[in-house]
Amino acid sequence: MIPKDPAMLLGFVNLKLRDFYKSLDELCEDLDVEKEEIVAKLKTLDYAYDEEKNQFV
Repeated sequence: MIPKDPAMLLGFVNLKLRDFYKSLDELCEDLDVEKEEIVAKLKTLDYAYDEEKNQFV
């Protein structure tokens, strides 16, 4: 289960991307979550996924 709060989600997702996953797609597949849902929630905080950095910035 992933955090529902956007700020908590940001920290959770960036930690997982940094330490365990090579891409957002891999994370979403493994955790069985919709990529669009994560992207939309983090967009509310003005964060976008940077593929090169493999982080939301």
